[in-house]
Amino acid sequence: MPGTLRFMIENDYLLAWGAYAIAALGCLLVWFRLTRWMWRYLREPLRVLVAILLLTPTIVDPAKELFAPAIAITALDLLFQVGNNAWRAVADLAMYGLIAFALYLLFVVIRWPLERWWKGRRGPLAQPDDEDAPTLREMLEQERGDAGDSRYDQRGERRLRVEPRL
Repeated sequence: MPGTLRFMIENDYLLAWGAYAIAALGCLLVWFRLTRWMWRYLREPLRVLVAILLLTPTIVDPAKELFAPAIAITALDLLFQVGNNAWRAVADLAMYGLIAFALYLLFVVIRWPLERWWKGRRGPLAQPDDEDAPTLREMLEQERGDAGDSRYDQRGERRLRVEPRL
């Protein structure tokens, strides 16, 4: 009988972690949607920070090797004074945060010259800031002037009557 009870507890533990993982990924997806409008160099570190907060585990019982989300352990210990694992959870958050931000900075350092190289490779044809190119309004006015639009007179004022075109 004790073996069956232990098996049920292990399954419940894995089931709880599975439910938490799905919920954490859902929260992370919502956070990605909420931050998509931001400037990239603000958006990406905020996404890394929330991923660290949601996905960092901390050990609760070293003898049984039971883990729990560090943010939940910290919140429970600080709000309800139910245990003494808050400092361990904060240390785990800080350690995983330092590792994650170091990897993110390495990614940015590698990505930055590659993006500059890629933009330089596209060449001058990809430059949308051509000052001599006519604007859409100028092109429409040019078409309107060439087609002899009957809605406007020679001075550019609107006529009172518009004749239908066939």
